[in-house]
Amino acid sequence: MNAAVRAVVRMGIYVGAKVYFVHEGYQGMVDGGDNIEEASWESVSSMLQVGGTVIGSARCKEFRSHEGRLKAAHHLVQRDITNLCVIGGDGSLTGANLFREEWSGLLEELVQQGLIDEEAAQNNSELHIVGMVGSIDNDFCGTDMTIGTDSALHRIIEVVDAIMTTAQSHQRTFVLEVMGRHCGYLALVSALACGADWVLIPEMPPEDGWEEQMCQKLSENRADKKRLNIIIVAEGAIDSHNKPITTDHIKELVVSCLGFDTRVTILGHVQRGGTPSAFDRILASRMGVEAVLALLEASASTPACVVSLCGNQAVRLPLMECVQMTQDVQKAMDEKNFEEAVRLRGRSFENNLNTYKLLSYRKADSELPNSSFNVAVLNVGAPAAGMNAAVRSAVRVGITEGHKMFAVNDGFEGFYKGQIKEIKWGDVGGWTGQGGSILGTKRTLPAKHLDKIAEQIRIHNINALLVIGGFETCDRIKQSASGTKRRVFIIETMGGYCGYLASVGGLAAGADAVYIYEEPFDIRDLQSNVEHLTEKMKTGIQRGLVLRNENSNENFTTDFIYQLYSEEGKGVFDCRKNVLGHMQQGGAPSPFDRNFGTKIAAKAIQWISRKLKESYKEGKVFANTEDTACLLGMRRRAMVFQPVVQLKDQTDFVHRIPKEQWWLKLRPLMKILAKYKTSYDVSDSGQLEHVTRVRPKKVD
Repeated sequence: MNAAVRAVVRMGIYVGAKVYFVHEGYQGMVDGGDNIEEASWESVSSMLQVGGTVIGSARCKEFRSHEGRLKAAHHLVQRDITNLCVIGGDGSLTGANLFREEWSGLLEELVQQGLIDEEAAQNNSELHIVGMVGSIDNDFCGTDMTIGTDSALHRIIEVVDAIMTTAQSHQRTFVLEVMGRHCGYLALVSALACGADWVLIPEMPPEDGWEEQMCQKLSENRADKKRLNIIIVAEGAIDSHNKPITTDHIKELVVSCLGFDTRVTILGHVQRGGTPSAFDRILASRMGVEAVLALLEASASTPACVVSLCGNQAVRLPLMECVQMTQDVQKAMDEKNFEEAVRLRGRSFENNLNTYKLLSYRKADSELPNSSFNVAVLNVGAPAAGMNAAVRSAVRVGITEGHKMFAVNDGFEGFYKGQIKEIKWGDVGGWTGQGGSILGTKRTLPAKHLDKIAEQIRIHNINALLVIGGFETCDRIKQSASGTKRRVFIIETMGGYCGYLASVGGLAAGADAVYIYEEPFDIRDLQSNVEHLTEKMKTGIQRGLVLRNENSNENFTTDFIYQLYSEEGKGVFDCRKNVLGHMQQGGAPSPFDRNFGTKIAAKAIQWISRKLKESYKEGKVFANTEDTACLLGMRRRAMVFQPVVQLKDQTDFVHRIPKEQWWLKLRPLMKILAKYKTSYDVSDSGQLEHVTRVRPKKVD
């Protein structure tokens, strides 16, 4: 939430508005006085890395009453505040909309009571509202992610990873309760991200007899030499008769049926705390800027809107349509119409659920279709977090589709040397949380060895190939320079010629400048950045952060920039430099990477299965059309299979980057939030859209 507050304050000041903090939520608006305080640029410094909300939040009974809202209106009019940015859940946002609808009536009452004059009522005649959803449950319809969800997933995954290491030596079953009274998103995604044996969520109550099914599955997994069983339960989990399913009930079941050593862990409010993840900081920063633009463009005829994320795009949706749809989910669940509830939750939730079902239940060999196709999986290029989750997903979905799955070790180098073997369901157990590449990966390109690779494809009769890798794929960066006075940190990130990591890392860490190859810079730019930092050090913010992508400029090296800043900053600030190097590729994958890798590989194998059937003629796979060699990735709002041949025209092969980079539009955002005078292109800002209820037909 703090990243959102910071972005709203700085974007508001940037566009020339006066911005106010309202402390302690609606209670602060009702009480007035010091609770409504003008914000300055410096007052939101060092907020990005702080969890919770610095300005406070409180439930407020008084605001639910007409008298309370009248007091709140009076306090806003006293300060000429006519734009409200509300960060909260559906209750807070519904309250804000009611306040807006009553606004003109409240002003009339205030005039009648002699608390304000006619002129004040005229000047403040319209109240505009924009909402951002802050909820770790991700329980608001209309947005793929709400602020706080990704950070909560990080907390859950940290706990699961810690449990997994301790449990490797003991044969144990862990039952984990995660938050989600009415929404199973956290439970579902963490189950996907750690390969849990069983998950229980409110939107998908298990069928009668689930107890025996669960115990049978746990027993089979233990027989497969799996030492650890994990069951994840949302706090609002219910059975098909709407009866709550508790962690204690599950523990008793496992102990009485199987006699397994079983432990219960209830995560509770740990999930709400801690440092926000990079994803949450960027999401909230983008939403905050979009919220200010939405307020600037609001008129009396436009409905109150909520800023949301769809794919990698910010969109604006009518607030009450989203609230209505969120309430419809609960209604559908109360009426036991669970399929409808899942559909209303949205495409992202539905995809997660379908992927979990695909991967979690191992069918008996006799139940599997026999496709007679062989599919090989290999990793290529630099190791990237999430690769192993993708391999696990591909292998299991492939087996479910009836294919024989093969693993290739050490990329194309292993391929031409014949390092290929069949890989089974149990071989990929526990892979989701592992960093690096278990299959091994090399940067060797196939061109020199095509004959030998073709020979191996013939020997093993491989009909399709899933390649997981890319030009250069890196993990996210995290670097904080807080707590040090008058110091500038200069950090070099990886990424080859692609400035994504540096730019998005800079946005997440509140950098003052980020140097990348895609935006050429010269000595004058460096000089103006140094001057900007010198001015900054005279304010209350005595800290600077500068990021440089490794190949941003061959002459302006990290050492050169460090020496320049050190010399020019003498007497004002000192400098430190840090080259992050390969630590960016290490460590356990984030929940996002595990989940994305899992879903994208499942989708890839289903596509491969379809293409194999289409290309099968007279006992052979004959695939010679453009659309049989595709790249799968996120393009704006959808996952797109794009023929590799088409990608040729869109690629700069010398620098191994796309010719057009979507994230370059985020660069001005970073400059604005670092107080640079720059133009912000609003052509790509979110347009008001309606919430879609009817799902469009699936298109390949």
